[in-house]
Amino acid sequence: MPMKKLLVATHNQGKVREYRELLTDLGLAVINLDAVGITQDVEETGTTFAENAILKARAYAELSGLCTWSDDSGLEVDALDGRPGVYSARYGGPGLSERDRYLLLLEELRAHPRPSWTARFRCVVALALPNGELYTVDDTLEGIITDQPAGEHGFGYDPIFYLPGYQATLAQIAPALKNEISHRGKAAQRAKQLLRQLFAQPDEG
Repeated sequence: MPMKKLLVATHNQGKVREYRELLTDLGLAVINLDAVGITQDVEETGTTFAENAILKARAYAELSGLCTWSDDSGLEVDALDGRPGVYSARYGGPGLSERDRYLLLLEELRAHPRPSWTARFRCVVALALPNGELYTVDDTLEGIITDQPAGEHGFGYDPIFYLPGYQATLAQIAPALKNEISHRGKAAQRAKQLLRQLFAQPDEG
């Protein structure tokens, strides 16, 4: 009997490799868009992480006929009314480096008092089935923005995202621990439990 397939809505092999490790005990063939010959890009026109994750999951499930996993995530800063939010990866426009983006964020925050520099990383995972069924899970990691970037691990805004409970930025925390406590790691674990239930159901017909 062939393995059941789970399509991860990405062309990124590294991301698929991470998900294969996470989901290894489910006995699924975890593949990416390249493996099924999908070259179409789904434009992320949503104004929330959930909307973008759902857009991609639904579109690629329809194109592939496979159960599809899509996620969207980013940083919400309270003093900036939740920005950069869904624009986290492209904040400030094209051509900026990750460092440029977090320095821009710090520049904007300087107009606000430090106690208001609370923030969270948020991740939403959407699972879409070819029959139209859709499920979403989300999780967050709470922290504080620091104006003293530190750490060599991680990416994006990790060097300025400070976790008081660990007395370290997310970029100073070992990757294995980050995967356990991060917004993405926690949302992925919740989605994994959902997949376990979905694939435990007998095939229709």
